[in-house]
Amino acid sequence: MPQSSRYSDERVVKLLAQLAQVLQKVNAPTDLSLMVLGKMVTNVINSDVAQAQRRSLARSFAEALQASVRDDNAH
Repeated sequence: MPQSSRYSDERVVKLLAQLAQVLQKVNAPTDLSLMVLGKMVTNVINSDVAQAQRRSLARSFAEALQASVRDDNAH
């Protein structure tokens, strides 16, 4: 069941497009893009989330990521 968000789809799509533009601008390959985005997630969790909640949030994030990955061949 999808989780509702307090942010509009428009805001999320706009920010996602801006992040993708930065990675494309520097010609970041897939592995580098994933490394940078992973470090960004880690930094957000470590700087903005209470220590007692970090592991739980990271686990929830990882589960949501796995659930969102498709098994088909679409790119």
